[in-house]
Amino acid sequence: MNAPEPVAALSAAERATRQRDVVAALQRVLPAHALLWQPEDTTPYECDGLTAYRERPLVVALPETEAQVAAVLKTCHRLQVPVVARGAGTGLSGGALPHALGVTLSLAKFNRILKVDPASRTATVQCGVRNLAISEAAAPHGLYYAPDPSSQIACTIGGNVAENSGGVHCLKYGLTIHNVLRVRGFTVEGEAVEFGSEALDAPGLDLLAVVVGSEGMLAVTTEVTVKLVPKPQLARCIMASFDDIRKAGDAVAAIIADGIIPAGLEMMDKPMTAAVEDFVHAGYDLDAEAILLCESDGTPEEVAEEIDRMLDVLTGCGAHRLEVSKDEAQRLKFWSGRKNAFPASGRISPDYMCMDSTIPRNCCNVFHAGDGNLHPLILFDANDPDQLERCERFGADILETSVRLGGTVTGEHGVGVEKLSSMCVQFTPEEREQMLALKHAFDPAGLLNPGKVIPTLHRCAEYGKMHVKKGLLPFPELERF
Repeated sequence: MNAPEPVAALSAAERATRQRDVVAALQRVLPAHALLWQPEDTTPYECDGLTAYRERPLVVALPETEAQVAAVLKTCHRLQVPVVARGAGTGLSGGALPHALGVTLSLAKFNRILKVDPASRTATVQCGVRNLAISEAAAPHGLYYAPDPSSQIACTIGGNVAENSGGVHCLKYGLTIHNVLRVRGFTVEGEAVEFGSEALDAPGLDLLAVVVGSEGMLAVTTEVTVKLVPKPQLARCIMASFDDIRKAGDAVAAIIADGIIPAGLEMMDKPMTAAVEDFVHAGYDLDAEAILLCESDGTPEEVAEEIDRMLDVLTGCGAHRLEVSKDEAQRLKFWSGRKNAFPASGRISPDYMCMDSTIPRNCCNVFHAGDGNLHPLILFDANDPDQLERCERFGADILETSVRLGGTVTGEHGVGVEKLSSMCVQFTPEEREQMLALKHAFDPAGLLNPGKVIPTLHRCAEYGKMHVKKGLLPFPELERF
């Protein structure tokens, strides 16, 4: 990982002039309370959940209507000012890191649930609606929204679309891309655009799959139609303890190989269970080297059969302690520990960097065990520059090792600024050229979330030189530079 490429330097006077011009232009399309530019007002927007990198935006715009969003984009496009869309700021890859000479477009005020349709099992919501709020609105109809990131009480559906977020139940129910039918938004020029439809399929190119996970680089999302699924009649969770982390990893592969698709399949190692248990008192086995949380949901008959099958597999893989949730309260307690892993880490370290790569399921030491999504936390103190540099190197090595094993550099957190250099390892120059061409088709001037996700040839060349200098085994990809 490397820090973001620097923005061309401007003198204080030049920055002030640019800011004055942008503010004056936006004051014509936004009410006074929807525009921030004083340092004390814009500083809270200087980073998202990846706090290692910070940048204060030139201006923050907080539109309240789609017409205002369009007007802001048209104004910025005319002035050739970069725009970075922002939701709740819970992202962990720096995808919402502001541009020093651009506008941060906060969509926090787009927080209305427009329609819940139990007949079609869909909900149409504005982009700033919290993930969990969708399920709360659908609950009276016996429905819910399946993707459940750990930050679901705060993260917004617009951010979920940008990052193609997952969650602990994505193994059975899929990621955001599998649960979204339609996305409405605006191009960089301020023109309304829709991707997908409320039908199960849409005519033409599948641009919905392009936009979901595009990290705000192709369009600004303002409205989303999602699928809803029936709440299961019953859900039960197994907590399985292992005296060896490799046994736990082998158990994951064994469960899938047996033809079982659990509703959730998560793994935590001993240091993490200790941190979490002290925080939420979930009832975890603190003597285990690793624990698995394995959930089944459905009818009571289906759950009973699947729980028995999983218990047999887990026992055969060396689980020395098995506990099945007795009721809904205990099941939620088991999951509360897993979903509070990140805040629990914040109690024991000044800073942490949460990695997000994927590896094949037959490898061990994963967090979203069922789909191989790895979330190791690197604890460090950002006040010590040496610790930050070592943390970045360690994180890069984890991502590169994941690629060597046949995985990817990101599973759900996105690339943002955190993994730009690591993309040089995974993708060939030809593949990156196609990514740039797609970006150019939507945003020829490169104004939407610029400088992220698509690594430049220069960056990859420098990354290759750094690899050789560190004495690491070079990837064939990096030998091209």
